[in-house]
Amino acid sequence: MSMLETIFQAVIQGLTEFLPVSSSGHLSLYQHFTGNSGEGALMFSAVLHLGTLVAVFLAFRKLIIDLVFEFFRMCSDIVHKKFIWEKMNPERRMIVMIIISTFMLVPFMFFKSWFEGIAEDTSIMAEGFCFLYTAAILFLSDKCTKGNKQKGDIVAKDAATVGFFQGVALLPGVSRSGSTISSGLFCGFDRSTAVSYSFVLGIPAILGGCLLEIVDALKADEAAVGFSNCAVGFVVAALVGICAIKMVEWLVKSDKFKVFSIYTGVLGIIVLFIAILELVRGTTITF
Repeated sequence: MSMLETIFQAVIQGLTEFLPVSSSGHLSLYQHFTGNSGEGALMFSAVLHLGTLVAVFLAFRKLIIDLVFEFFRMCSDIVHKKFIWEKMNPERRMIVMIIISTFMLVPFMFFKSWFEGIAEDTSIMAEGFCFLYTAAILFLSDKCTKGNKQKGDIVAKDAATVGFFQGVALLPGVSRSGSTISSGLFCGFDRSTAVSYSFVLGIPAILGGCLLEIVDALKADEAAVGFSNCAVGFVVAALVGICAIKMVEWLVKSDKFKVFSIYTGVLGIIVLFIAILELVRGTTITF
């Protein structure tokens, strides 16, 4: 892999991990059209995901630090039998709700091989339909009534709903950030809370996904990507990711979220057209 390809994929990852357009879908398209598809990209993909995790920690460092300290206080209260559900402060409630949302991923892990098979197959038909699904939920969330729930108002039903939408986002072409922000808005979150909950919720999901990709790459004994490529990809993905997070925050708060619905809708139609063309011709289009 050339350094130019490394930077290009890192930019794609940094932007699409947080912009509600699906990072997995875009990387799948890139690998499809360049002929660089399959399990050989697992390790490099994991490195790029770790780079975007750094972006989350930097962008939401104050909130994350507050949540970490509150987590240890909560553990202490549980040990000393002082934990009271009805008297949770906003930070503690957010921690508990994130745990519930993350737990909702468990049933989806039974279909892990199926999700990976869709991302690594030679057709992009599924990606096309998934992009259209992303466009639909983004459009609906932009039209829904503005809520006013903040982190101290989130209930278990809201957390389960957001967690379910995050599980569906394991499909390539379904945006994780778009799904969780949209579902938060469906549940009545205010704009700022929907964004912060979505990105903080992504930490355990992305980290878990990275570890699984690394384990799978080691099992497959795939060819190693050079250290310099991984280092550059990691840094570029982190820097671009921070810019993307700031952009999403601004667009959601300014009610311009629908621009992503238009983009993913058009992209989904184009991808489906190409997929059908490839099916008819019996060959894969590469560049």
